Amino acid sequence: MSSLFSAIPALLLITICYAALCAVSPLGNCRKCGGFGFQIRKNRRGRITRGRDCRRCHGHGKRVRVGRHLYNAASRVHREGTR
Repeated sequence: MSSLFSAIPALLLITICYAALCAVSPLGNCRKCGGFGFQIRKNRRGRITRGRDCRRCHGHGKRVRVGRHLYNAASRVHREGTR
């Protein structure tokens, strides 16, 4: 029981830090393309060339963070409910 009480402040601190990160930087790098916006390919000679645009981020190289997505959904529901 005492380990639970010692874990709660740590979880609260992690949550506050992630919320601050989502507020400061709502976009993160795409996990599929690594932020490049396209796939990296090798041609027959072994040189690295640009491939197709990433399907997940549509060539932008950025994605919306999970916390920011949840905040956007909650604010959208609140905004539509108060109209």
